[in-house]
Amino acid sequence: MTLSAALFSPAPQSLDLDAVLASVTETLAATAAEQDRLGTFPAANFALLHSHGLLSLTVPKALGGSGSDLPTARKVIAAVAKGEPSTALILIMQYLQHLRLQDDQRWPAPLRQRLGRDAVENGALVNAFRVEPDLGTPARGGLPATIARRTAEGWRLSGSKQYCTGSHGLTWYLVWARSDDADPLVGGFLVHKDSPGVRIIDEWDHLGMRATCSHRVEFDEVLLPLDHAVSVNPASAPQAVLDGEGLLWMSVLLGSLYDAVAHAARDWLVSFLQERVPTNLGKPLSTLPRFQEVVGRIDTLLFTNRHVLDSAAAGHMASGHAGQLKQLVSTNAIKAVELAIEAAGNPGLSRKNPLERHFRNVLCSRVHTPQDDVVLAAAGRSAFTQ
Repeated sequence: MTLSAALFSPAPQSLDLDAVLASVTETLAATAAEQDRLGTFPAANFALLHSHGLLSLTVPKALGGSGSDLPTARKVIAAVAKGEPSTALILIMQYLQHLRLQDDQRWPAPLRQRLGRDAVENGALVNAFRVEPDLGTPARGGLPATIARRTAEGWRLSGSKQYCTGSHGLTWYLVWARSDDADPLVGGFLVHKDSPGVRIIDEWDHLGMRATCSHRVEFDEVLLPLDHAVSVNPASAPQAVLDGEGLLWMSVLLGSLYDAVAHAARDWLVSFLQERVPTNLGKPLSTLPRFQEVVGRIDTLLFTNRHVLDSAAAGHMASGHAGQLKQLVSTNAIKAVELAIEAAGNPGLSRKNPLERHFRNVLCSRVHTPQDDVVLAAAGRSAFTQ
């Protein structure tokens, strides 16, 4: 399955996907506050998603997956995120990794097939670990400090990664590292969670998206077979980057996640305004023009998000605009939740209500690559080269 085929192929037929997703949203939402409070991996959520075959949505049909297109993936992510967004972020990483996996000929075919079937049969999750304590995000350049040394037994991998989304719940880690060759190989080294020398440091204590379990992971002389250098290139050669279609998938799915958080905030506000009847007013707050205007502003922001996300998912947006899409949708989602808090007042910031949690979660949209300064600077440069 190529990226082009995955992007534009028809969605697989489902007996009642909408009903399944509505039930998933409701189930996940029921425990979302607890997940946020505990900050532990939402294992029950992933068991539920696996029971519906949603963990292998972008695994090719030949391996037992759904081989689904971008509009279907967007629909699933939006439904999951409206219920519990940390679960949705881990799921996005699963979808993106499997989307590209079978087309990457640097991977040995048996390993590609193993990961695909592991997702289908066992609900195995995979994610890439790239960020390091000293370097920061590799999106802004540099080489990893994590080293894979060649030995007679295989690779010995050592280093530290942070912001490892999914950490405790993943089966497979794709660790960005470099070999100890004179011209080092740079890229992904595949590590199984149970490999000796892997240690998860529980230090993730974030403002939002707390159940992503994005802890630091340490690798101490972890032994890997030589063929587990699965997606590497010499440092002297051009490094592989996510292509335009892959960037579009990432931007649409991340945008769908945070847009769904804003929709959840909007729905809470509407219910609050309909139910709140101050004694001095004698009727619901929803009858006042002031609050009707606020909800209208929120709905207009979300209307814009829905149409640009649907357009991009349907292939009606050039992949070169993926970064602008992510920036626009994130900005609108944050503004929508800010308006909801402004309208709700103190109740909106109370921990007993979900709105403050939605606000903390939606702010995390800003940290994902590409970040606003990169997106806007690139758009500005392009204006002067046309």
